[in-house]
Amino acid sequence: MSDSVKCIAHSRNNVRHHTEEITVDHLLVRRGQAFNLTLYFRNRGFQPGLDNIIFVVETGPLPDLALGTRAVFSLARHHSPSPWIAWLETNGATSTEVSLCAPPTAAVGRYLLKIHIDSFQGSVTAYQLGEFILLFNPWCPEDAVYLDSEPQRQEYVMNDYGFIYQGSKNWIRPCPWNYGQFEEKIIDICLKLLDKSLHFQTDPATDCALRGSPIYVSRVVCAMINSNDDNGVLNGNWSENYTDGANPAEWTGSVAILKQWYATGCQPVRYGQCWVFAAVMCTVMRCLGIPTRVITNFDSGHDTDGNLIIDEYYDNTGRILGNKKKDTIWNFHVWNECWMARKDLPPGYGGWQVLDATPQEMSNGIYCCGPASVRAIKDGEVDLNYDTPFVFSMVNADCMSWLVQGGKEQKLHQDTSSVGNFISTKSIQGDERDDITENYKYEEGSLQERQVFLKALQKLKAGRFHSSRRGAELQPSRPTPLSRDSSRSLHTPSLRPSDVVQVSLKFKLLDPPNMGQDICFVLLALNMSSQFKDLKVNLSAQSLLHNGSPLSPFWQDIAFITLSPKEAKTYPCKISYSQYSQYLSTDKLIRISALGEEKSSPEKILVNKIITLSYPSITINVLGAAVVNQPLSIQVIFSNPLSEQVEDCVLTVEGSGLFKKQQKVLLGVLKPQQRASIILETVPFKSGQRQIQANMRSNKFKDIKGYRNVYVDFAL
Repeated sequence: MSDSVKCIAHSRNNVRHHTEEITVDHLLVRRGQAFNLTLYFRNRGFQPGLDNIIFVVETGPLPDLALGTRAVFSLARHHSPSPWIAWLETNGATSTEVSLCAPPTAAVGRYLLKIHIDSFQGSVTAYQLGEFILLFNPWCPEDAVYLDSEPQRQEYVMNDYGFIYQGSKNWIRPCPWNYGQFEEKIIDICLKLLDKSLHFQTDPATDCALRGSPIYVSRVVCAMINSNDDNGVLNGNWSENYTDGANPAEWTGSVAILKQWYATGCQPVRYGQCWVFAAVMCTVMRCLGIPTRVITNFDSGHDTDGNLIIDEYYDNTGRILGNKKKDTIWNFHVWNECWMARKDLPPGYGGWQVLDATPQEMSNGIYCCGPASVRAIKDGEVDLNYDTPFVFSMVNADCMSWLVQGGKEQKLHQDTSSVGNFISTKSIQGDERDDITENYKYEEGSLQERQVFLKALQKLKAGRFHSSRRGAELQPSRPTPLSRDSSRSLHTPSLRPSDVVQVSLKFKLLDPPNMGQDICFVLLALNMSSQFKDLKVNLSAQSLLHNGSPLSPFWQDIAFITLSPKEAKTYPCKISYSQYSQYLSTDKLIRISALGEEKSSPEKILVNKIITLSYPSITINVLGAAVVNQPLSIQVIFSNPLSEQVEDCVLTVEGSGLFKKQQKVLLGVLKPQQRASIILETVPFKSGQRQIQANMRSNKFKDIKGYRNVYVDFAL
């Protein structure tokens, strides 16, 4: 037929397949959707009925027909056993346009395309046409990741920036993040990440064959984001010592992390914590075509023994202690939800699935978590795959408080509503916060919530999980707390049963807690009985890491309060900046606690509150209209919020479609309360809605942040 064939893949393929943001120079298509190729022949054209074109597609190092990583299919009209199909669109004298379509279950990855031309003269000629990349397709109803809402597809697949919520449930702070899933080389890095997994290293043929399953791919990616089992992307570090790497609070985007991992021969990047793991995973999953969002759970439980009880221990000053079980309540914890069908589960448990790349516990021998059906978590179906019991405990475990004194443990109270609050994610096509707590559990205090909790507990007892030595504390009826933790129940006083002395304690801030200023608050004491009460209250303050780990106390006080019947009194407290500044963690969390006792009663009253110190944000101004390929000036205004000089100040600025790479500006020294600004010049190279993210660090603070949304117009 000919001695040469040239293949042209039209750039409109990438537009139709929603991959033009990645590139228009190479063929990137989605499974279950046709794409077009034009074949050019040197001597004579294709003659249907006389000639036949046989297509061969292969992926992975060991392509195999039986495994589905190799497919052979023809333009001929007779039925082909291959799930890949091809058909003729137009035919000319020297060129032929054909359409090819991968099945909606095909493995994702990099493919090699070949053709064999069988002419009526009996000759067979083979040509290698080139490579293309195949991705998941949330626009295809037959794909397991199909999402039937275009606004949701735009948000959870196409949006390359967002917010990750941090702080505490009483002070929720949006942290801007550049996902950058369509930036240069990110798709190549994502495919390299799959090839670096333990699964691929052990059995590459099977691994590639299983890449058609979003369940399988999500578990592989989840394990590869952390580096606990392999040369994954990120090393986790919660030690507060980051001298040989980056403080996790300094990152503002995934692109710099993924490119550093790739450029260093896939050596783990130092360092990440939960929101960094989740953000990088969001980048990879959106790039591969799986709808993904980032979720923050405030007061997140970490139950290490599977009994749905988080044990917290206090000394007689109210100071929280570490414990051998390592149960903790994280001030906030961040994970991902990915959208996919779950044909491996009973009907109704598809949709959003939890995946948690933070290395906390092992799952089938590796550090990953999920996918766990959000619906299964709400229903207490903790026997469904994967890792549903652990995720259930993060949002709905009970909390038991113990007083440790003289080597003995005294139960203070059991709180059934303290874990799992204000579960948050960015709203669809907006900058607001969506509260999705109701997706994970029924309303706290409702009969349904307790029924689901007990159902989950019974399933764990009946299965391979067993209750801990505290299991006897769990009763079918809702326990009456001896006191309530005000830090997890906003401004709710501690409670006691009516037959016990009725005294309430709670904390109240007098001013917003700003970094660099004194913290002023009062302890409110209320006598709800008709008798005089003499109280001794031990007060303390200590810094916390966001994962709940306590640091050493830096402030203590003792209050003696006498209350007349039905009387309320306030005890004023102040923690000066000089007292807390040198003890503050990067997370800027301070836990104030009070442990009260009455002279005539052995009972204790525990109350505590978590304070998150705030910084002034960076201000970003866009000077003029933003137009593709036209110079743009950006003003960044920042300040030193402290009453002392800070050194080693560095400003980083980035934004997909606006900056080719992260901008880093060395600022040096900033005087006390100094306010300054700089002008950055850039040339936007992508149109549409974009976001600028900025962070300033120094020797005293690491994460003063700011952002600005920018709409970039097409060049005229």
